[in-house]
Amino acid sequence: MKKGAVTRRNFIKLGTGVAVTGLAAKVTILEPMRLAAAPRPVPPSDTIRFAILGTGVEGCSLLRSSLAVPGVECVAAADLYDGRHIAAKEALNCKDIETTREYHRLIDRKDIDAIICATPDHWHRRIVEEACQAGKDVYCEKPMSHMVEDGAAMVAAVSKYNRICEVGSQRVSNILYAKAKEIWDSGKLGMVDSIQAAWDRNTDGGAFVHPIPPDASPQNIDWDTWLDGAPPRPFDLGRFFSWRRFRDYGAGLAGDLFVHLLSGIQFVTGTNQPAERAYSSGDIYYYNDGREFPDLLWTLYDYPKFKVVLRCNNNNAWEGEYFRFFGKNGTMGIHDDKLTFKPEASSHQMDDYSIYGWPKKLRDQYMSEWMKEHPLPRGGASKAALAETEVFATPPTYNDQTDHLANFFHAMRTRQHVVEDEVFGHHAALGCHMSNQSYFNRTAVVWDNAAQQVRNA
Repeated sequence: MKKGAVTRRNFIKLGTGVAVTGLAAKVTILEPMRLAAAPRPVPPSDTIRFAILGTGVEGCSLLRSSLAVPGVECVAAADLYDGRHIAAKEALNCKDIETTREYHRLIDRKDIDAIICATPDHWHRRIVEEACQAGKDVYCEKPMSHMVEDGAAMVAAVSKYNRICEVGSQRVSNILYAKAKEIWDSGKLGMVDSIQAAWDRNTDGGAFVHPIPPDASPQNIDWDTWLDGAPPRPFDLGRFFSWRRFRDYGAGLAGDLFVHLLSGIQFVTGTNQPAERAYSSGDIYYYNDGREFPDLLWTLYDYPKFKVVLRCNNNNAWEGEYFRFFGKNGTMGIHDDKLTFKPEASSHQMDDYSIYGWPKKLRDQYMSEWMKEHPLPRGGASKAALAETEVFATPPTYNDQTDHLANFFHAMRTRQHVVEDEVFGHHAALGCHMSNQSYFNRTAVVWDNAAQQVRNA
């Protein structure tokens, strides 16, 4: 642990309202939101039944999280690697769901209400369109789209068939981000001109160098189906299990991590639109393994009211994941499971630097008049000094993915809006596509709203 850092365990030891050394603040443990997938116990006949397509790392995580959501049940799973059929059942602690390589069978089943899509990115559009056409609501993992045109087609399909669609950037359902939005909406930050966020890792797994199951082979992997929609290539286990490294199937660091950062920023600031302009820089510095995406990526985005700077570094994890919102009246930061708001001293302060080039008489006159016009509050301390840094934390077992799934299933029952719909998800994904196009073309790019395209600036 870094010196002065406050971990989740330390928060619990400290307890709500106890001063944190070095922060001069009180820590408030936030209350989780009540899960509302089913507002009351429901009979089996009213249970929402869903199938999941793709049961790799994220798919199995979603299955485990779904177990805490009331009134829902996974009844089937599809994956093109047979070993993941077993993994899906293990994640659900069951043995009796249907598992198959043929995802169409699950979309066609009349007893299934919803589809969770946790496949590689190049399959998202097809699954969302087919699920909507089959009358099913759909939860689609991030990034929503693999290509710019995919996102627009997915938005159109959800609208055409009047379905519920939620995109899986779960931080928008996180209680810490809800508190950040509350602070933003309150105006306590004042004018905000810049936002910084990063998600750094320094592990091989974090850089998409994943181990390959020892039993994986052409006999238990449907390679030809997996490639459908992508260029034909010989069987390659590295591409199948570490697909985020390759443009045929994924969007690299931007699609894996920038999308979380952009979704969080969109949610907190209420900005549901793509950036107007983006410029990226980065390179492959360490992982020269045939990958096509960089292992270091920076992107500067121009939004109408503020600038955003994002970074992902696979070669140093000193700062990990963080957000910083820089306002005229205060600074707000999110780091792991902690939110901090620190007020800024007033910018209208007596200038006690440049006046020392004045004669003493004029200097004394200036200070006397300034003090009369700006009297100190009772006690003699400045307003900024009296203001206290606020710190908020999530409980130790909090799981925002469960809350995000609960939001989706609750929307299915009520036909109310989800927190991250297809339009929101499309805009966040556009930021990823803008970042990558700028990186590969080595130029700034802009969003052409009239043409609905990203083009070089």
